[in-house]
Amino acid sequence: MFYVLSKLSFLILRPSNAFIVAMLVGLLLRTRARSRRRGTELFGLALMLMVLAAWSGLGSALIKPLEDRFAEPAAPEKLHPRGIIVLGGVIDTDLSVSRGTAELIDGAERLVVTARLARLYPDAKVIYSGGSGNLTDDGGTPEADFAYDLLMSFGIAPERILTERHSRNTLENARMTLDLAQPQPNDRWILVTSAFHMPRAMGTFRAAGWSGLTAWPVDHRTPVEMHLLEHQSASEGLALTDLAVKEWIGLAAYRFAGYTDSLLPAP
Repeated sequence: MFYVLSKLSFLILRPSNAFIVAMLVGLLLRTRARSRRRGTELFGLALMLMVLAAWSGLGSALIKPLEDRFAEPAAPEKLHPRGIIVLGGVIDTDLSVSRGTAELIDGAERLVVTARLARLYPDAKVIYSGGSGNLTDDGGTPEADFAYDLLMSFGIAPERILTERHSRNTLENARMTLDLAQPQPNDRWILVTSAFHMPRAMGTFRAAGWSGLTAWPVDHRTPVEMHLLEHQSASEGLALTDLAVKEWIGLAAYRFAGYTDSLLPAP
């Protein structure tokens, strides 16, 4: 239920959607004489916010603190991990089923970096955690099935690969992967996910009972040095704002529900 509610609620809270809805409501109000001024004000405010989100660098300003929260390990050669966990959300399962091959979307660096880490740590297990991503658990083809074939094609031995095929969000990633891996107190595990998502992922995994986790953030969306008015494309700015707002809402919701150990988990 939490997964379904979170998906449906963000359809309304997603900034790009909210801006358009507000402008449409403003136009509707303008058709009524008593509400014409209020409609004009609402339309103008929504348009101004959309322009800011599209071209001002607002999305970068919101997402950069999340991306900078965790960094790659300073001495990776000293880690000797028991295993590598990579979170799903990077394979379009419906399109993959239709085309008969794994179709990667934003965040595919998670798989690429995991393949590199698998070579760096040849004794480590590799766990891909990701289900179908559908609103209902209808038995659709999970991401993990496509990821398994991809990881083998990267040269990772099949006996090293474990798949968690049922999770649909970060909370389920943490709990179901814990049940699958059965980590021991002294084990070291590497967690691979997008940099903007790493704070929520680390906080959720810790709260679920994981210990000995090392963050390995990938898929950065912002440069080290930010610049105002950096987006040439309005769609790029709006997409980044949507992503940042979604993650901040996710952090707040997970903390309120007790799924993370703090509002903004730290290393």
